[in-house]
Amino acid sequence: MGKKFTAASKKVDSTKKYSFEEGVKLAVDTAPAKFDESIDVAVRLGIDPKQSDQQVRGAIALPHGLGKNVRVIVFAKGPKENEAKAAGADYVGADDLVEKINGGWLDFDKCIASPDMMATVSKVAKVLGPRGLMPNPKVGTVTMNVGDAVTAEKKGKLDFRVDKAGIVHVSIGRKSMGAAKLKDNFDAFIQAIVKAKPATSKGTYLRSLNIASTMGPGIRLDANQAMAGSEE
Repeated sequence: MGKKFTAASKKVDSTKKYSFEEGVKLAVDTAPAKFDESIDVAVRLGIDPKQSDQQVRGAIALPHGLGKNVRVIVFAKGPKENEAKAAGADYVGADDLVEKINGGWLDFDKCIASPDMMATVSKVAKVLGPRGLMPNPKVGTVTMNVGDAVTAEKKGKLDFRVDKAGIVHVSIGRKSMGAAKLKDNFDAFIQAIVKAKPATSKGTYLRSLNIASTMGPGIRLDANQAMAGSEE
């Protein structure tokens, strides 16, 4: 991988801030691995993540999904259990699901729960929380409409949240999707980030923006392009 990475890196001008379109294409072109790499984006925000009124988080349905099979589990009982199964949930349960997870089973990407099941879910909060899998009403994963939530997650709903360093890390899809679809997904994500700007955030909101494939070099993007687009 050393030679391939070096060759890919030569295609990137580290002193340049690329346009969104150029950057996405370059991320695809400089993905050196034989496997279907994910295309990842990192956004450094001009906020204070320690302040509760400057938290940035949300969820959006990407135009072209994430380019992978999303494994979804649901905490539900009765009619809601049937609704989740009908929508294509990979596993639906209650206490049995708690037992599986506490036993080390984590073969899933998303976790949804009906509101009445949150006391049950709390039994695995220490496992799910650190992995970003804990159901949350703010991103639509605690809901009475479990069927719709499962469908949205299966199509490729993107959850995002700022970390302690003020950075949002997400994957916008896979290399095999091609630059055009990835650009659509990228645009949808950036629009959501701009829309989620806290009212108390002062100064430059989007401080830096980078894109790269899993094994490829980092590519700097012109963050001003996003804010200019939001003001049109």
